[in-house]
Amino acid sequence: MLLGTDTEGRTAWHTAAERGNSEILQKLWDWAKENLTTEEINNKLLLVTDEEGRTAWHIAAERGNSEILQKIWDWPKRM
Repeated sequence: MLLGTDTEGRTAWHTAAERGNSEILQKLWDWAKENLTTEEINNKLLLVTDEEGRTAWHIAAERGNSEILQKIWDWPKRM
């Protein structure tokens, strides 16, 4: 489910970033660390793009959510 996409190519990760929901992002991150390889986390979670070519980082930046941007930036450093 974590890597599934909606009709616009967005994952749960994209949606949580768009809504600024750091608690959900944390839960998704924890699940990913437990169940995915580093390569899958990078390619199918952090860097996956929606139909418009946007990552979760792009979406958080568009919304002006610096807290979410910082969290997304910091998580890979803790792998």
